[in-house]
This record gives sequence, C-alpha cells and structure tokens, in this order.
Amino acid sequence: MNTDVSRRAFFGAVASAAALPALAGAATSAVAAPALAGKTLKLGVASYSMRKFTLEQALDMARTLGIQFMTFKDVHIPRTDPPETTRALRAKIQAAGITIMGGGTITMENDPVQIRKDFVYAKDAGMPLVYASPDPGALDVIESMVKEYDVKLVIHNHGPEDKWWPAPKDAYTALKTRDKRMGLCIDIGHTIRTGTDPVQACIDYQDRLYDMHVKDLKVKTDKDSQVEVGRGVLDFPGLFRTLLKIGYQGQVGLEYEIKADDPLPGMQESVAYMRGVLAALTT
Repeated sequence: MNTDVSRRAFFGAVASAAALPALAGAATSAVAAPALAGKTLKLGVASYSMRKFTLEQALDMARTLGIQFMTFKDVHIPRTDPPETTRALRAKIQAAGITIMGGGTITMENDPVQIRKDFVYAKDAGMPLVYASPDPGALDVIESMVKEYDVKLVIHNHGPEDKWWPAPKDAYTALKTRDKRMGLCIDIGHTIRTGTDPVQACIDYQDRLYDMHVKDLKVKTDKDSQVEVGRGVLDFPGLFRTLLKIGYQGQVGLEYEIKADDPLPGMQESVAYMRGVLAALTT
C-alpha cells in the first residue's frame, strides 16, 4: 500500500473529533486488517506540551482532550519539592482520573547521590518509568537504582544535536545487555531527523520499547518545522499499525512543543487525528 496516499487520506478526513466516525468508516476498507480488530493503543500527552500552564490548568486541558494517560515534566511535579508535596501532587493527578505513565526528561550526570534522589522522586510521584538523558558513564549506577527501586529507566533520544543519544539505536546498543527495566522512549520526530525510519526502529528495538513521544514535522530534517500531527511527513498509519502488530503496551504520548502560549487547539487537532487513525485500523 502507498503510505503517502494513506497519510494524505487520513489528514484530509480529520479536522475535529466529530469527523472520526466518517474517517473510520471510509478508511477501514483500505487499511484495516482482521488481526488488528479490537486492539488499541494508550494515546496520551506529555505535560511538557502545557509547560506554560499550572498543573491544574494542564489537568483541565487533559479533560478537554479526553485523555487518561499523561507523563509529567518537573514544571508540574517539581523535583525540588519535599516528598510529602510530591505525593500530594500525585494524589491530585490520580483524583483527576489521570494515569501517571512516567516523568522527565531528566538529565542524569554521573552523580550517584543525585541519581538516587531522582529515583526517590519518581517513586514518590508514582512514576513507573523515568525518561532520562544519562551520561553514559552513569549507566552502572542507574542500573543498580533500577533494580533497587523497581522503576524503569528509558533513554529519550533527542536527534542529531544530542551528544549521547541522537537515535534509538544508540540507546539500544548501550542497554540491550542490561537489566530488562532499562529501555527506550523513542521520540519519532527526533528519530526521523537522524535519517532513521521511526517505524523500522519500533520493529528493531521492540523488546526494549517502553514509551514513545510523538510529534509531526513538515520537513523531516528540520526540528523547527513541527506542525500538528497529521499535517507533516510522519507516517502515523504505518506507525500505529506496527505498534498494534508488535503488541506495544506503552504510551503513545503527544509531545506538542509549538504554540506554547495556546497549545490546546493544536493538541485537539493532533489527538483527533491520532484517534481517527487508530479507529480506522482497529474497527
């Protein structure tokens, strides 16, 4: 199947959540497979998308989006707060009906004392995993903390500018023989900028793929060309089909980095598109 044609068909169909039933009905015959029927993905949001807003405002936006799954940046759950405050924020988030999927990204220098503090923070915040950009020299210490605290550590790749972890392959190579709780958060926007096909990366590294940040780019080599999901060059039908086929259990988290002063409209369009793609593949 021509994925470029498929992507254009999806984009043309999704303008709002109200368009989803028509999208699913029109696209199912073209892209659905019986093996995918009834499967689903955990569509979520990274709170970094609402970084200029308070936690309460971010939770209100999540309600508007109809989102249940979220990961949290320390602008919303500060790492400098005392443990009781962190636990109180965790309770507030859970009371709002949100499942905490993880937190970060945290830059981890080779400092055992600070790394331990980061794992204690994650435990208090109810984070099952931590996104990190760790100093490669810190991996032995991090592995010991993963075992001690039973919190997953996922390396988040940040593209060609990242001196340690530009592409998923770099993280996978460093982690593949370590504790199974150490894995990847594949950021598909940063991944494609390294010349790596994000869909193929999900296949190649599926045994350590624990989380995902999604965004779309108008130009696959330009990080400043980010657009609403569905308006760019990323192959979301192919990505979602692959994630469903490999039985991916992590979050597919929208990380909407543009229009920080007013992100909700673009997030609504992006989430509607993602839901439409998923519905078309699984109905």
